[in-house]
Amino acid sequence: MRFKKLEFKNLAGQKLSARLDLPVDDKPSTYSLFAHCFTCSKNIKAISHISRALTHNGIAVMRLDFTGLGESEGDFADTNFSSNVGDLVAAAEFMASSLAAPKILIGHSLGGAAVLQAAAKIPTCAAVITIAAPADPGHVIHALGDTKDIIERRGEAKVNLAGRTFKIKKQFLDDLASVPMEHTIRNLNRALLIFHSPVDDVVGIENASKIFQIARHPKSFISLDRADHLLMNPKDSQYVGSLIAAWAVKYIE
Repeated sequence: MRFKKLEFKNLAGQKLSARLDLPVDDKPSTYSLFAHCFTCSKNIKAISHISRALTHNGIAVMRLDFTGLGESEGDFADTNFSSNVGDLVAAAEFMASSLAAPKILIGHSLGGAAVLQAAAKIPTCAAVITIAAPADPGHVIHALGDTKDIIERRGEAKVNLAGRTFKIKKQFLDDLASVPMEHTIRNLNRALLIFHSPVDDVVGIENASKIFQIARHPKSFISLDRADHLLMNPKDSQYVGSLIAAWAVKYIE
């Protein structure tokens, strides 16, 4: 798998870091855009394995770090779900002007909710794939625990997430509450593929059921038997990548 490091600007003019993974012959059949999970980065192992499987099947993958995360500029405390969606739209516009417009959007966990929301603003998108995604981005509030009440009272608080400390402001919570997710899913108007594990203890399988029930056809669901939320087992993420490549062909030709 060949790759290139890229940079582009978000809607606020800050530089965002991205990586473009390419097939070995450097001749992709199509381009995809990948959104990582909440507080993650473009370099987590699961994304790398999925990307490798996609490039092996001729699909280029651009993965970005959302504002304030990874190698991207900006303050995470000033970001929210809507800014993540804006970053995806900016990434798609950059791809359209410098590479090729993305036809496939892929999102993991909260990134899955973000690609569902961003699809309507990316006209070239023909297919959307969610992996362990919440049916409502407000689900991420569960990860804040008791800190949510402190944020509500004081306007901000520091939260420990997966061993790292992040400042979360009340505007983040307010933004989550304003997202019309059910309307978005019902009016997606794109082919949809949903991956979820029945033993996911971070985002329960009922989220996949709700997304599937609300969405209109064409839609598909694949159960990731025994996989954890972050797809830590390389076999699970490789499986996801190979299935995305096989499924997407029908919708991007």
